[in-house]
Amino acid sequence: MDRDELSAWLRLTQTPGIGRALARRLLAQAGAVQAVFTQSPTALRSLLTPAQLAALLTISPAQRDALQTCWQWLQTPPPGLVHAVIPLGDPRYPAGLLATEDPPLLLYVAGAAHFFARAEAMFPAQRALAMVGSRQPSAQGLIDARRFAHELCLAGLCIVSGMALGIDAAAHEGALQAAQEGRAADAGPATIAVWGTGLDQPYPRRNAALAQRIARAGLLVSEYPLGTPPLAAHFPQRNRIISGLAQGTLVVEAALASGSLITARLAAEQGREVFAIPGSIHAPQSHGCHALLRQGATLVETAQDVLGELQGLPQPAKPATTPARSPETPVETGLLAALGFDPQGLDELVARTGWSAAQLQAALLELELAGRVARLPGGLFQRLERG
Repeated sequence: MDRDELSAWLRLTQTPGIGRALARRLLAQAGAVQAVFTQSPTALRSLLTPAQLAALLTISPAQRDALQTCWQWLQTPPPGLVHAVIPLGDPRYPAGLLATEDPPLLLYVAGAAHFFARAEAMFPAQRALAMVGSRQPSAQGLIDARRFAHELCLAGLCIVSGMALGIDAAAHEGALQAAQEGRAADAGPATIAVWGTGLDQPYPRRNAALAQRIARAGLLVSEYPLGTPPLAAHFPQRNRIISGLAQGTLVVEAALASGSLITARLAAEQGREVFAIPGSIHAPQSHGCHALLRQGATLVETAQDVLGELQGLPQPAKPATTPARSPETPVETGLLAALGFDPQGLDELVARTGWSAAQLQAALLELELAGRVARLPGGLFQRLERG
């Protein structure tokens, strides 16, 4: 894309009052983005109000600055990475998004240079799974997100998520681990992070280092111009891209009011598979998943449950070596059985086991250090299963 074409795309997508649907109608009428601005006033008036027409034909100082910023960003990626702007009609544009009702007009993309060599390998919709969930997950939810993403990525799936705190970040981490451990080099991006900000505005800030790692093993994607800050309205909008890039969406943990349910609904509307991991009936983070299951989502307990629904995919690869788990002592086994799988307080465990509070505290600390128990707010403890 040369500078003049980039300028036309930025003007079309950043003109106030010209939304995505109207912009697509203008493109369909003109045939090419630069031709939008050379049409006759009569042709433009057939689609635009006088205010919209005046805004479209005016190049504001802000648009000039945006062009300069974007052009500079395209020319100066970090070593080994590529920065790209991919518009509708580009051979690299994701086929999965083209099949959705409201595809973005423009995608800003950053990632490892070798992913840009083959257009069909950049966005493997038939080998991609969206994984989303709570920003405040349980310890078990984080373990599940990492484990499922790791196993599914080793099986050849690209993990798509939103780089939010919690489940999103854990899913990206699991995919990055798979990329390090032997995921096939030609399998395409290990993970794709879809942002609700400009790609020069990592959000949340504490995930900035994670974003850099994702760019080395996958792709960063946004429809928002460089410099766009985190605005609340943008994140539900970006969810349609997360689901649209994938063959299905797996919800790991989600409350009833979670934005993850928006992603799941969009996936269903797009004709994609929806999966959910069940949890405790007492855990608010599980209620959204249970609602999805009641609505017909596929219940997931193992990675094979996902792969069995996504046709033509291999079974998960097994790691070359599996770290041995230390055998449990009879005391540990009894305490884990007393814990069950729901959060429990110390008083309840005293009643169940007959042990003293001091004995329980010591045993729980050992299990916590071994990664078998998590300490939760409110003096609660929860058993962890690593699969």
